[in-house]
Amino acid sequence: MNALPAASPRPALSVLSGRSARSALYAAVLLLGAYFGILSLVSGWAFAADQFAAFWYFVVPLAVGFGIQVGLFVRLREVVGAARRSGVVVAASGTTSTAAMISCCAHYLATVAPVLGATGLVAFAAQFQVELFWLGLLFNAAGIAYVGSRLINASREHAQCSS
Repeated sequence: MNALPAASPRPALSVLSGRSARSALYAAVLLLGAYFGILSLVSGWAFAADQFAAFWYFVVPLAVGFGIQVGLFVRLREVVGAARRSGVVVAASGTTSTAAMISCCAHYLATVAPVLGATGLVAFAAQFQVELFWLGLLFNAAGIAYVGSRLINASREHAQCSS
């Protein structure tokens, strides 16, 4: 009778555990904090709470997706040691997520936009608010896929070197 090989106590790819899980949580909370902080500064806490109530189904997944990307990136750095290109993807996706979340209040900046010379940008953001949320979610998914694939490849290579 053939015995099955013993299961490894720790798989080569332990995704989002320990430091990477904490980093993911901190990043998601930080992005939500930026959302509430910026909206509160621009239009007050009540407005920020109203906007969150109206768009939570976009805001929460954007924050969670960004947190997952950061967690994957931290895990990738643990496995490989350095991952510069993946960091650029996480930064770009995080910026897109933040911009998408903040776009929900951008039309209220129209009162000060002429001073800033950004009337067209504010009008664009207000007109395409939901589309910007979807774009942010798309960037999140692409970032997760990219960094996740890099982590999977790095973990496979690391496992081959270890055995």
